[in-house]
Amino acid sequence: MNGKSKKYFDVWKMVSVAILFLYILFLLYPLFKLLQNAFFDSEGQFTMEQFVAFFSQSYYVESIFNSLKVSALATLLTLIIGIPLAYFYQMYEIKGKTLLQVLIILCSMSAPFIGAYSWIMLLGRGGIITKFIESIIRTKMPSIYGFNGILLVLALQLFPLVFLYVSGALKNIDNSLLEASENMGCSGVGRFFKIVIPLCMPTIIAATLMVFMRAFADFGTPLLIGEGYQTFPVIIYKTYFAETGSDHNFGAAISVIAIVITAVIFLIQRYVNNQFRFTMNAMHSIERKELHGLQSVLIHFYCWFVVLLAFMPQVYVIYTSFLKTSGKIFLPGYSLDSYRFAFTHLTNAIPNTFLIGGLALIIVIILAILIAYLVVRRSNLINKVIDTLSMVPYIIPGSVVGIALLMAFNKKPLVLAGTVTIMVVALVIRRIPYTIRSSTATLQQIPMSIEEAAISLGSSKLKAFFTITVPMMANGILSGAIMSWVTIITELSTAIILYNLKTITLTLATYTYVSRGNYGIAAAYATILTLATVASLLLYMKITGNKEISF
Repeated sequence: MNGKSKKYFDVWKMVSVAILFLYILFLLYPLFKLLQNAFFDSEGQFTMEQFVAFFSQSYYVESIFNSLKVSALATLLTLIIGIPLAYFYQMYEIKGKTLLQVLIILCSMSAPFIGAYSWIMLLGRGGIITKFIESIIRTKMPSIYGFNGILLVLALQLFPLVFLYVSGALKNIDNSLLEASENMGCSGVGRFFKIVIPLCMPTIIAATLMVFMRAFADFGTPLLIGEGYQTFPVIIYKTYFAETGSDHNFGAAISVIAIVITAVIFLIQRYVNNQFRFTMNAMHSIERKELHGLQSVLIHFYCWFVVLLAFMPQVYVIYTSFLKTSGKIFLPGYSLDSYRFAFTHLTNAIPNTFLIGGLALIIVIILAILIAYLVVRRSNLINKVIDTLSMVPYIIPGSVVGIALLMAFNKKPLVLAGTVTIMVVALVIRRIPYTIRSSTATLQQIPMSIEEAAISLGSSKLKAFFTITVPMMANGILSGAIMSWVTIITELSTAIILYNLKTITLTLATYTYVSRGNYGIAAAYATILTLATVASLLLYMKITGNKEISF
């Protein structure tokens, strides 16, 4: 018995050490190289010169305030749109609710820059909606470019995250609380603000952080539609590549500033969240009510109008993928030429998307299961450090992760730059927090007594975990995995720093052709990416038997 216990202990101790080593090698070491380049010159002398250069130029400082401004307002808009949408969806019987949720999820699971490019095609200077409206009212339409365009794209792209988070929180509200409030005369709008919002506040705060971080880190949208409105991620990208040939130090310094900003925001969110921390467990879940009369019309109109407006750019992308093209120009009629081009040029893009994404997802799932077990079942100092390190990428912009990895692994002893390996490593680092959080939350709800019962019948602790507990964690693992997967295959900010022609993916191919103005080909790649996302979502629903997704 002692021998078995010792063997079990040694196995998990080795797992802890191995995972900690991986985090040191692929996360801490690149961040150390980033700091080294930011604070030390080529001769190894400590210097603040790069930071002085940054803050002495208003152009750079203004980009920070631009990013904070657009991210804060985009987050506010997503809350205004997403919270009522989740409330209506969970409280009432919405016609076509399954399709509605699928569309909501698809709105959030395409790369934001695709939405930017679509809105340019719709509301840009030569957009079809712009031309149509101007021909009727004979007045020039407001510009979609700059701050307004970025805000529009981010709000319509990110409100589904608020919807998914708040939907999950509403499922945990006991229906008896709502019935009691109604019996005391608190119903309708009053109940929404006095009962529902306070009960969902921890989740709303978590969703706020998620949306803000996504908006702050996005550079594809402002790069395409921002024009003169420069945001911080765009500055990081442009500065790093402008300096690549001669000096990495300035790019590293800006990356460090980005880490500090996002870390401060994260700590503020944690502090605020601690003020609202409590747990809920619904004995009687909310029962959806039938809608009647004017209330039914208004609620259905709100839900479907918001979702269809957000989904319209993807519909237009799919439509344009079938138009005839001649270089950068659309011609009358329809054709499959864009798809023929997509499948005959950049032939690596499609298989790379599934190869690189698939490898990253497998590693994410395996590591997430192991880390969840270490954190929940074997809490100690090393495993607490692992848990903390697993959340660090959550607050670091993707472009910064890419720059750090490139600085760390572009020279001996370990050269990974330009390889599939560095792409997989970057995706794992960026997207593993989703699966870890969902796996950990699920494991915490599974009593240890189930494993102990299996052990008492002769099973080893290791076997009991993998044959009994892991299958019971399946829904939590899959929920996190589907979120990780769709963000993996639509990843741009990290991948654009690290890729080459051999490792190009669908998202990168789409961005490449959008930036070149070849919209037909870009639309074909974007449509293939959308189909991959839809297939992933349907597969998840088929495997889990769950028609509703929430976080």
